[in-house]
This record gives sequence, structure tokens and C-alpha cells, in this order.
Amino acid sequence: MVIIVALMLAMLLAALDQTIVATALPHIAADLHGLNKLSWVATAYLLTSAVSTPLYGKISDQFGRKKIFQFAIILFLIASALCGLSQNMNQLVAFRALQGLGAGGLMALSMTIVGDIVSPRQRGKYLGYFGAVFAISSVAGPLLGGFFTDNLSWRWVFYINLPLGIIALTAIATRLHLPVRQSSHKIDYVGALLLTASVVPIILATVWGGITYPWTSHTIVGLFGFAIAAIVAFVIWESQAKQAVIPMHLFKNDIFTVSTILSLFAGMALFAAILFIPEYQQIVRGYSAVKSGLLLLPLVLGMLTALVTSGRLITKYGHYRTFPIIGTLITGFGLWLFSHLTLHTTQLQISIWMVVLGVGIGSFMQVMTLAVQNTVPRSELGVATATATFFRSMGSALGGAIFGAILTNRLAFHLQQLLPHTSAAYASLSKSIQTGASSTVINKLPPSISHDVYQAFVLSFQDMFLFTIPVIVLAFIAALFLRETPLRNSATGPELI
Repeated sequence: MVIIVALMLAMLLAALDQTIVATALPHIAADLHGLNKLSWVATAYLLTSAVSTPLYGKISDQFGRKKIFQFAIILFLIASALCGLSQNMNQLVAFRALQGLGAGGLMALSMTIVGDIVSPRQRGKYLGYFGAVFAISSVAGPLLGGFFTDNLSWRWVFYINLPLGIIALTAIATRLHLPVRQSSHKIDYVGALLLTASVVPIILATVWGGITYPWTSHTIVGLFGFAIAAIVAFVIWESQAKQAVIPMHLFKNDIFTVSTILSLFAGMALFAAILFIPEYQQIVRGYSAVKSGLLLLPLVLGMLTALVTSGRLITKYGHYRTFPIIGTLITGFGLWLFSHLTLHTTQLQISIWMVVLGVGIGSFMQVMTLAVQNTVPRSELGVATATATFFRSMGSALGGAIFGAILTNRLAFHLQQLLPHTSAAYASLSKSIQTGASSTVINKLPPSISHDVYQAFVLSFQDMFLFTIPVIVLAFIAALFLRETPLRNSATGPELI
């Protein structure tokens, strides 16, 4: 349990730093005088953590998990301290990129090490706990960021990592004993470069699309085009590489393939809930970012309940296939409920809907990791687990981009339907849509117009949640093809050190 808690702490640090800076960004911009580079504080971390995740998995299979994990923790802690000490925006962006390199190892290897030390039969309940940590951090990050910024300094957003990370590092160094395997130490540098060339344009396009550049601009289209070309080149190269970063032969395993597809869809569904439900609360209800974050607690409660319960049931009965099937159905039902949002939907109704949605997502979010770890050889445990984590991260990025574009496009459509084309309000609101409208801006409009604007937002959220349902239907279909194999009762391996 000491090791498990240390691994959970490591994952908590990496997951928190994806969201904790959000509420601190205005203070950072004011202090470091770098408003024009503010978006890169989050983007730099996202880029390097996404790219490094599968690389850590492969390298840990070759060089051993423990020392690579310790390296990732130390790198993360050094970068966190440097972020807190930053004197200008260029320094902060560079150190955030360095921090992301460490975070990729924390996310990938904490889950992999569970596979090393716990048998698949017992692993379900532990993976449920890790999923709970991920869910909690999604809500706790912005709240903690706001608390530290208001009561201490934005620099404590990064300094808080140091004591927690040192505790995790000490426990890992003294208590963790992992199997040692002899394998080739050749690194696939070309594959790593092609993977980077595939991921970076996708992340940049999803971050910039609809905000910095229009979705149809040459920049965004060019980024996606370059990403597609790089992905094709990556697949071709990896198919013949001897020590591939992501071995293509893994996809010949139907359980691995279905699980990675489900991981992708799980990331998309989770991001749609965490991003757009608070956006509805802030724009339509006029709640603050902190309050809208607190109001996500029913979603977290539903996820926690489902994650822990499904994990324990898997451990007790040894079957996991049922949970993705049931979970995707419940998730689809929860998204359908949110497609009925109105101006007058009560907070109690929204809370109940969030519980339903949380139960659905929590029922299958971590099952894919278990299925992957149970079906691959121990020599590829790291790269297989990291690949599933990587696909979930990419699902989150794509989900935010796709559903955000749908919301924006439907908002423009409904504003056009509800407001006269020639009105000054419509012209000004069209610009606000691109920069992010708020209840403060809308409330300054005449009551009759502001009501129509709020109605346009509500209709747009209805449409957006309806468009998420086909994604979950695809996930349900994929879940039907998930083949179940008996969960092993031991985590045997070579000698321990």
C-alpha cells in the first residue's frame, strides 16, 4: 500500500498540473508581462507530456521501470521548482515544457508499475483508485490553483509539487522492487521523431483552432495535413522497425486494438463533460469558474463510485467485458439527458444527470488498461500501457477540438435564427463568439436580446451534447468486440531487486 499510495501521488501531480494553472493564468500574465504567450503555459506542458508518454513506456521495457520512473519524478520536481522561480514568460514556457517531459513518465509508468506488482485478478480495484485520482484532479486542479493564487502566490501552484513529489520519490526508492528483464537497448530515434511530428501538429491545431486561427484557415488545415502525413510515415516506419516506439504488431491483438479505441472514446467523453458542463454553468447561469468547478462534484462522485465498484467487482468475479458495454450505454444516456438542457433546468436535475454521466464514464474508463495489461507479454507491458494512456490523452485533445467547433458553429447558426442579421447586437456578438462570450457581456444587452442570446447558447449546448452521442455509440459497438480472457492470479516475473 505504501507503493500504491506513492504511485497515486505521482499520478496526482501529473494530472493536477494539466489543470491547476488555469485559474492562475491571469495573475501569471500580469506578473510576468507576457499576455501574448499565455496560452503556451498550458500548451507546452500538453505537447511534451503527450509526446513523451509512449516513449517512456518503450524505454522502461528496455532499461527497467524503477530507474526510469525515478528519473521522471526528479525531472518533474526540478522543472516545477524552475517554473516557480521563473522571472519572465519565456522561462516559464520552457520550464513547463520540461515539466511535461517528466509528467509523461508519471502518467505512463505509474499505471504500468501497478501491472508489475499486482496480479491482473487483483489489479481491477487498484486501477479503480487511480482512475479516481484522475477524476478528482480534473476538478481539484482549478480550485487549488485559485486558492494558491488568491492566498499565497501563483508560484505555489508549482511549489506544492515539491513536498508531495519528494514523498513519492522516497517511497519508490526505498520500497519498490520490480522485475528485471534483459532486452535490447536500441532506441528507435526515427520513430520517436515521427511520433513527435504526428502529435505536435494535432495538439497545436486543437489548441489554436477556432481561437487563434479559424478552423478553415491555411494554418489549421496545414497542421492537420502535416499530421496525417506524419502518421502515415510513422506507421510505415514502425511496421519494420526492430525496436519500435509503438510496435505495430500489438494492433494484431484484437483486445489491444479494441481497448485503445475505447480509451480514445473515453477521453473524448470525459473531456466533453469536464469542459462543457462548467461552460454552460458559467455562460448561461453566470457562475464563477470556481463555483462551476465545485458544481462538478456530482460528476466526480458518480465516477468515483463506479470506478471503485467496478474495480472491486472485477477483482471478485474475474470478468471485465461487461463494464465497457454497460458503461458506454449509461454514458450515452447521460449525454442524452444533457441534450435536454434549458434556461430553466434546475441545479438538482443537472446534478442527477452528472451522477448518471459520471457512473457511465467511471464504469469503463480504467477497464481498458486492465484488458491491455492482461493480454500483452510482460516484455511489452510498458509500451502497451503507455499506448492506451496516450490514446486517452489524444481523445481528450480531439474531443475538446471537435465538440468545441460544433458548439461554436451551432451558436452562430442559432444566433442567426434568433437575432436580426442587421442588428448591432448580432454584429457585436459575432465577434464575442470568437473571443468567448460571458454572462457579463450578455447581461449588458437589452433584456429581449439577451434572452434570445441565452436561448441560442442553450440550443447550441443541446446540439453539442447530441453530437457526442454517436461517439459513444461507436464506443458501445467497439465494446461489443472486446474479447475477454481469464485474469491471471499472479504477477510472476524474473528475479526481484
